[in-house]
Amino acid sequence: MQRKKRVLVTGGSGQLGTTLGKSVSSVAETIEFVFASSKDLDITDDRSVTDYMKQGDFDYCVNCAAYTQVDKAEADSEKALLINQQGAKNLAKACHAGNIVLIHISTDFVFNGSKSSPYVETDRPSPLGIYGHSKFKGEQEVVRNMERYFIIRTSWLYSAYGHNFFKSMLKYGKEREELSVVFDQVGTPTSAHDLAGIILKIISEEIDTYGIYHFSNEGVASWYDFASAIFEINQIEVDLRPIRSKEYPTPAERPAFSVLDKEKIKKVLKMDIPHWRESLRAVSEILSKESV
Repeated sequence: MQRKKRVLVTGGSGQLGTTLGKSVSSVAETIEFVFASSKDLDITDDRSVTDYMKQGDFDYCVNCAAYTQVDKAEADSEKALLINQQGAKNLAKACHAGNIVLIHISTDFVFNGSKSSPYVETDRPSPLGIYGHSKFKGEQEVVRNMERYFIIRTSWLYSAYGHNFFKSMLKYGKEREELSVVFDQVGTPTSAHDLAGIILKIISEEIDTYGIYHFSNEGVASWYDFASAIFEINQIEVDLRPIRSKEYPTPAERPAFSVLDKEKIKKVLKMDIPHWRESLRAVSEILSKESV
């Protein structure tokens, strides 16, 4: 009997880790997953990471562990860099030593948003805030310390699990009569359920075209457009008003345009990507079923 591939998922209790855990039944016959929360594995501890990797006999590591609080990071840069840069470095070194393929999740926030056409993988990162800066530093550590890696930059991630814009809008839409959402930040909402499918495809098909990839759903939207679609699809009536970013100041500046070009990943994985509205309907159905 052929040995199952073993996959470590760091940040296993976070949004993407949880979504991935709900998706693995489709490949359970050939792949065994180990989901490690920050309590199980502190990726900022070099020795712990090395020991964990050695004991686990892993073929892949999916790094879903990250400091993702964009605004809080501005005042907590040390912690953001510790998790997003040093943590990535520790994982990359341990994966390289153990001949383990690393799938590292990054973000559209590595770009400053000054471009007017979708960002490709070779565009030069220039983050605006500490969060984007720390994630870009993490990417650099992965590239510097190993060869067999996938860095997947994604954008506006949401799902039926954890804390995210989609679930916040559903909550506020039921509690309030009126909401204001910015319309001058443009990108693409991305279903974590679809991203989980990409990760499983890379592992199950043993894709070996390593490097940096962009993945989001298809289409373009402002946060106002996204909120409007959330309320429409979930049949919530609320007075939704578009505002400019300067009317809703935040500690961290965000890119005004962060649409990602997906041609590379579509070509390598030989696949189509669903439009963000289609995926939003699918995630809304998942949440409604699980809420029953």
